[in-house]
Amino acid sequence: MGSLDVEQLMAGLLEETGALAETVRDADPDLPVPTCPGWSLRDLVEHVGNAHRWGATLVERRSAEPPPPETQRPQGPDWLREGAGLLVDAVRRTGAGTVVWTFLGPRPAAFWVRRMLHDTLVHRADATAAVGRKVGYRPELAADTISEGLELLSAPTSAQARPTLAELRGRGERLLLRPAEPAVRPGWMITRAPEGVRWERGDGPADVTLGGTVTELLLVFSRRLPPEKADVEITGDTALLDHWLARTAF
Repeated sequence: MGSLDVEQLMAGLLEETGALAETVRDADPDLPVPTCPGWSLRDLVEHVGNAHRWGATLVERRSAEPPPPETQRPQGPDWLREGAGLLVDAVRRTGAGTVVWTFLGPRPAAFWVRRMLHDTLVHRADATAAVGRKVGYRPELAADTISEGLELLSAPTSAQARPTLAELRGRGERLLLRPAEPAVRPGWMITRAPEGVRWERGDGPADVTLGGTVTELLLVFSRRLPPEKADVEITGDTALLDHWLARTAF
């Protein structure tokens, strides 16, 4: 489950959802979200709040298959907080180790706390962009979001679900994400192997290195900021980084 235990993940989910709720509290719900083309703030809130409720239903039922999508309409920022609370409560009651359905196969229910935390965290960047602010994250949460993203990208079934990921196969080219904060080092060494993406926590020589705070690294990694607009330093083969970002877009 990465570098955070389930209690930290649940606390992080509640914290990030609360921060998202405050970001949108006084904002026009019809504001467009530039990092999610076609979405308004209302759409973003609806997506996040219903995803939390869907996850809570899945865990509560100990589902072996995905339940139908949740379709509630947003009822204000506190509705967001309520959805995160429902998921946390469901995991506490059911047990974090209870095996349930996930898109990667059967996994402990804690999987959904982590997945929803990181989905919410990235979408907070979308909301702050819509209202014209700059986002900031606790380094340990941003770091685990990068790790989880790499776990998903390198999963054996990912290229089947998203064919562009197959184009990330390579001949051993290496990309390094190097965080500035000592507390979350080492960085992430990504290798484009012939069989697919491989990664590990580490440092060393790479074909291209992206350095900066872990928040800035995450914003580039999640394609919420283009590298040229982020406070990052890039050394090496920038075309390799551009190719990676273009094929991990979603």
